Amino acid sequence: MVWIYLGIGAGVLAGLIVLMGLIGRSLPRGHVVQRSLRSKRSRETVWQTITDFASVPSWHPGVKAVERLADRNGHEVWRETYKGNHTLTLETVEACPPQRLVRSIADDKAPFTGCWEFELAAEGEGCHLTITERGDIASPFIRFLFRMFMNPALNLERYLKALAGNLGEPAVVEAAR
Repeated sequence: MVWIYLGIGAGVLAGLIVLMGLIGRSLPRGHVVQRSLRSKRSRETVWQTITDFASVPSWHPGVKAVERLADRNGHEVWRETYKGNHTLTLETVEACPPQRLVRSIADDKAPFTGCWEFELAAEGEGCHLTITERGDIASPFIRFLFRMFMNPALNLERYLKALAGNLGEPAVVEAAR
């Protein structure tokens, strides 16, 4: 009798996994989200902070360590280690000081690909920083979990709040227009 219940349970679980995969396959692979932060600091000051990758663990509570790796295609490459000890390798594919920075995931084993585009606009004596995340999730199963159970802008919001704290400013993160 126990075997019958175990078989039914296994069948239901397998059915749920297949259903999650089918739903995930119907969801778009890519996503784009934006968040922004207004700062009283100059573009140059904010630029210096966001491009000093080695110092990120000192102000971002989610980043435990940062390691400089060998350049790739003439671009800086850094490995970030996060709480939970998962890592992500990031390549700086574009840097136009102090207005535009693009960092792309350079990890072939990551379950997703994409980039963060940082745009800094002068605003009086301060600046307006907008970060756009362009992501792609190939696995339908992971895509389902991401879309159903995660806030796509969560990492952007955490980053900007930590940055604001480091700059000594209130963490007022806005959905970009």
